[in-house]
Amino acid sequence: MALRIRKTMSNWLTTRYQMVVRNEENLAEVSSFNFTYAKVIVISLLTFVLIFIGALYLAQTALSQWFDPRHTTMEYNRKLLTMTLELDSLKAKLENQDQFINNFQNILRGEVPEGSVYKQPNNLSTQDLNRDMNPSEIGKGDSIIRDEFEDMEATLTSYSRNSYTEELKDIFFFPPIQGIVSSPYDLSIDHYGVDIVAKNNEPVKSIADGTVILSSWTQEGGYVIAIQHRANLISVVRHNSALLKKVGNFVNAGEVISIIGNTGELTTGPHVHLELWYNGNPVDPEEFITF
Repeated sequence: MALRIRKTMSNWLTTRYQMVVRNEENLAEVSSFNFTYAKVIVISLLTFVLIFIGALYLAQTALSQWFDPRHTTMEYNRKLLTMTLELDSLKAKLENQDQFINNFQNILRGEVPEGSVYKQPNNLSTQDLNRDMNPSEIGKGDSIIRDEFEDMEATLTSYSRNSYTEELKDIFFFPPIQGIVSSPYDLSIDHYGVDIVAKNNEPVKSIADGTVILSSWTQEGGYVIAIQHRANLISVVRHNSALLKKVGNFVNAGEVISIIGNTGELTTGPHVHLELWYNGNPVDPEEFITF
């Protein structure tokens, strides 16, 4: 019985068949195919195996995000890690910027920046040291402090003429106001800015793009606004009658930031006192700006 079944199965697999394709209209033979069931089974198995391998490969590569639930989790974790690193970087930058702004504000008020050590001269108060840079009324505290650097005048002059010129020559400076320079920049008399006389209520503009780091009132300078520009450059405008920007505001070159005035104790009439500080050193505004 078993032998008969094997013989029948063998005959079924090896019997040759022919498939003929004919034209429906005239029954002309178009093509024919010879096959056995054994060939059909082998070809079907090979086709199935190739399709299975191809599907498995695609599922592990191009289609993994559709079929592998771990892929989505890994992508979310990667994005979360990237965002966390960027957030930490931004947080550190903001902390450094806040510390810089606070220290600069303290310097303009005559206070000691955090983390520094300062020994106040005898018989001089903090108010004595916080003077506007006006050559006719400069305080004793400023004179004493600056006397320590008189021997470095040649070095400072060399720095002012060579180093910062290369850094700032590519910046286009917008004139803050059109007027007459009544008191120019002069290191010999410790006047680290220029005084510009103009019409009353004239708007004062930012000399370049930057961020406002000080917008406040001081006893000697009146309404004072300071802007941090690129290349470690800071512009300071004193004696304004009104301030139109707050700390943290970003301003463009030529944007109105204040109104000319006569505020503060160390002023004799409506004017703008403009200072430029590069890397903590004063520079002559007239070298870069035409008033």
